[in-house]
Amino acid sequence: MTGTGGSGAGTGAGPGVLRIGNASGFYGDRFDALKEMLTGGPLDVLTGDYLAELTMLILGRDRLKDPDRGYARTFLRQLEEGLGLARERGVALVTNAGGLNPAGLAAAVRELSARLGIPARVAHVEGDDLSGRSSWGEGVLTANAYLGGAGVAACLRAGADVVVTGRVADAALVSGAAAAHFGWAGDDWDRLAGAVVAGHVLECGTQATGGNYAFFDREGLDVRHPGFPLAEIAADGSCVVTKHPGTGGAVTVGTVTAQLLYETAGPRYPGPDVTARLDSVRLSQAGTDRVRIDGVRGEPRPGTLKVGLTRLGGFRNEVTFVLTGLDIEAKAALVRGQMERALAGRRPREVSWSLARTDRPDAAVQEEASALLRLVVRDDDAEVVGRAVTGPAVELALASVPGFHVTAPPSRGAPYGVFTARYVAATDVPHVAVLPDGERVDVAFRSAPPLDARQPDPPRPVTEPDPSGPVPEPSGAPAWPARRAPLGRVVGARSGDKGGSANIGVWARDGDEAVWRWMRAMLTEERLRQLLPETAGLPVRRYELPNLRALNFVIDDILGEGVAAQHRFDPQAKALGEWLRARHVEIPEAFLK
Repeated sequence: MTGTGGSGAGTGAGPGVLRIGNASGFYGDRFDALKEMLTGGPLDVLTGDYLAELTMLILGRDRLKDPDRGYARTFLRQLEEGLGLARERGVALVTNAGGLNPAGLAAAVRELSARLGIPARVAHVEGDDLSGRSSWGEGVLTANAYLGGAGVAACLRAGADVVVTGRVADAALVSGAAAAHFGWAGDDWDRLAGAVVAGHVLECGTQATGGNYAFFDREGLDVRHPGFPLAEIAADGSCVVTKHPGTGGAVTVGTVTAQLLYETAGPRYPGPDVTARLDSVRLSQAGTDRVRIDGVRGEPRPGTLKVGLTRLGGFRNEVTFVLTGLDIEAKAALVRGQMERALAGRRPREVSWSLARTDRPDAAVQEEASALLRLVVRDDDAEVVGRAVTGPAVELALASVPGFHVTAPPSRGAPYGVFTARYVAATDVPHVAVLPDGERVDVAFRSAPPLDARQPDPPRPVTEPDPSGPVPEPSGAPAWPARRAPLGRVVGARSGDKGGSANIGVWARDGDEAVWRWMRAMLTEERLRQLLPETAGLPVRRYELPNLRALNFVIDDILGEGVAAQHRFDPQAKALGEWLRARHVEIPEAFLK
């Protein structure tokens, strides 16, 4: 399994490394990325991650319309040109674009290969689809276990040029390829953990090269068109994250730290291959656009596999009223009272209101003088949230507040989905590699740790004053010269969703030790609730990652029933971290220079 980058010659990579790139972070990512990665520099393996919680619901609805669908068709269109490029360069393609139908996508790739006259050995991985189990209850649309990299490894060892999987853990695309190349055993915990960390950095594409980066406006960081990342993985599991020469964006300790914190929780990062210890990760700048990751420790995988369930939750609709100028609160009260009266006869199961004060006084632009009053309704009956809601809203046009208008015309109720996670014994889940010649190889766990074998995260330390640096006084007043400023001046953040929960990873700018000590003492769970009032009353857990100069907060239930339910204005919590950075706190003046 050696492609154009196997020797590392002329690339800055050492001998014997495996060069794995990524060309997709989600279904809908940059279409040309596959071609860009294949032509931009040497690679051995190119991965593509197309699946997310919302994607599984979308693919499930596709499969209801046509049983032969259920996979990410974008990948096929990318292969029209990409398959020939990959074969010319000896690059293996590994993707989870198979979604709910990996066998179907693999067959379509074979048909494409024959039509283009480009020979390719195609394999696929199956076993993740557990939708036939009655234990899930009524209404389940999809049920898929997060498999590990063993199936990917078996396919590559058999000489596959293209490997298609269904729902595997995102990082398994990388850990499976690395295990195949280096011949790692299933209990090479530290090596596997290193590959999983590399896979986690790569899985979201350009988020590792400056995309969505908190400090995007720092001098010299051009992220207008960031290149996709790659990892040069060594036999011991360490790696260097980089990108092809001449591509946009940047690979720095900061950009890699941001991605490491994305959609994680505690110091232990459990997965189907290994439990990686994020608190053991060491990052260092190894040159321009080169970040070394080493020191990663691994522990045995848990005895369970996560299963993602999606179901249709009902129907939703929304109306956004624009309130302009003076007396915004009074206008909002009038509109709300009028709509509540109209809905009283057949009130939807859920009715929620929010008022976003986007207005400012004495505005020179009309839009800046306006606030948004948002009504969201949900019900099991589409009619109850359809014209029964939007009709009365429109009827207020000449009978409500001065300047009345809404942001969109009346609409029907739209179906929404619900995502939940369950856990099953790893030994109860099939895992089959279907090799290029059609042979089926069972790679499922024959034995696994007991279901309770996952060790708890280390105790979260009680934050105490650090005598080596400035800390807040018990009263909350600073004991050093300070001034009120946005937290984001000195702290980076990245946030994301996991079902109904969200995480916010925060780190000290430039890894500054003094900023880290101050942030660690100041930003407690209670202080987070104060800064983000929407989290008040919700379970909040804080974890420390000293090697990364970072804290990670997990906020349960803030996203309700998950992204597809669109519980919040920001349903995937993508901007939750940026909201935190925008809040003002007392910051030592020395940090603000």
